[in-house]
Amino acid sequence: MPSSESNFATAKTVLSTLGSVAATVVVVRSVVHDYLPHEFQDYIYSGLRNLFNKFSNELTMVIDEFDGLVNNEIYEAAELYLGPKITPNTRRLKISKPEKEKHFNINMERNEEVIDTYKGQKFRWIWVCKQIESRNFYNPRDMNSTLRSEVRSFELTFHKKNQDLVINSYLPYIINQSLINKHEKKTVKIFTVDYENMYNINDLWKPVSLDHPATFEKLAMDTEQKEMIMKDLDRFVKRREYYRKIGKAWKRGYLLYGPPGTGKSSLIAAMANYLNFDIYDLELTELRRNSELRKLLVATANKSILVVEDIDCTIDLQDREANKDNSRPVYYPEEENKVTLSGFLNFVDGLWSSCGDERIIIFTTNHIEKLDPALLRPGRMDVHINMSYCTPCGFKLLAANYLGLKDHFLFQEIEDLIKIVEVTPAEVAEQLLKSDDNDSILKGLIEFIHSKKKENEEAEAKRAEAESSDKQENEQKEDSQQGNFEEEKGILSQETQI
Repeated sequence: MPSSESNFATAKTVLSTLGSVAATVVVVRSVVHDYLPHEFQDYIYSGLRNLFNKFSNELTMVIDEFDGLVNNEIYEAAELYLGPKITPNTRRLKISKPEKEKHFNINMERNEEVIDTYKGQKFRWIWVCKQIESRNFYNPRDMNSTLRSEVRSFELTFHKKNQDLVINSYLPYIINQSLINKHEKKTVKIFTVDYENMYNINDLWKPVSLDHPATFEKLAMDTEQKEMIMKDLDRFVKRREYYRKIGKAWKRGYLLYGPPGTGKSSLIAAMANYLNFDIYDLELTELRRNSELRKLLVATANKSILVVEDIDCTIDLQDREANKDNSRPVYYPEEENKVTLSGFLNFVDGLWSSCGDERIIIFTTNHIEKLDPALLRPGRMDVHINMSYCTPCGFKLLAANYLGLKDHFLFQEIEDLIKIVEVTPAEVAEQLLKSDDNDSILKGLIEFIHSKKKENEEAEAKRAEAESSDKQENEQKEDSQQGNFEEEKGILSQETQI
């Protein structure tokens, strides 16, 4: 019994001592937090950490949000990488959804901890946020008052033996994975040029969410043509190292040509949705000089599609820079302030075309015959896609999309007509929207195609008549000129005899 009482007394003394020490620590921590300057607090905590680190096998890397006034790429990558990672120990997360975006943004809450595993090793992440005097801190990323006085960083803790693994493998993996996550989550946008802010390279392009439903499955194109385009796109995005190996800029040029209404814009939207690439819509007629064109190119992002529609109408591509009218003075403003063909070609495949990776350039035209041959050669426009009139296959796709029909007794008649009559997919789609009754719609489409056939025949007859009239007129002119020549020749012969 005395032994039991002695042990109980000893335990009571130990617990009392521990309680006193804990109470003292709480009091000291409270005093330090309330009365000592933040700088002195950081000094004390730093000293304590250094003391404990001497007896620890762990190493901690601090990843600040900014490197001076420049964004820290590793910090941004860690922010994207750690956002979706939720562990059983996670207690608080931040979630947001910007307007018109498709996905939720999930991020760690301040001072939360996340445990990550990579190649069998554990890594502990803590998002550290410190408040300091706002007058002594300038946040170049966000001008909101709530962030001006906050310094943010990630602390990555791991076993010292894994230092080389972290630097050479883990951090590069996080950067690459964050880019993939960012690309998969983003909402496709279409950018237009803000011509009033041409002096500011950061504000040249204005984005709007591209909520276009076009997909390759819905395009009214031949199946073989669609499969060819998709395979070409898949091959392009996988060939980063191949392009570096052969010494070419990682870009691909497409030329879409054909009459209006054949689906050129829908194909561009389908390509953007398929690759999840943003679209940059460039209007060349608004540009005054080649330097502005170069500035716009530099300001576009990777993984994007640059579109120049109606290329035959935007600039005088037949007028090469070398063919300028030398009779004009050098200082003539209209001659200097324009985008030249040589400047445009340098933009397509010259040195400026390599200012970025994984880019697609698309030109559209209704009249391919009007384009300068220099634009059409391989390396500038790698793939030429003929956007033709509606085909039987295209009609079936439109009927399935618009009417939900895969077969109908009127299909065969319509397909036979489409084979011989030039009608665009846009014209067919317009007819399919005119009623809620499928039979009435298809009968109306047949009537429309017959009327279109009649219009085409009349137009062809007028064209043939005009050509015949021009031919007769030319023959009459030639006969008249020949008669005048014979008459002049006879007069000259008479004069010679005299």
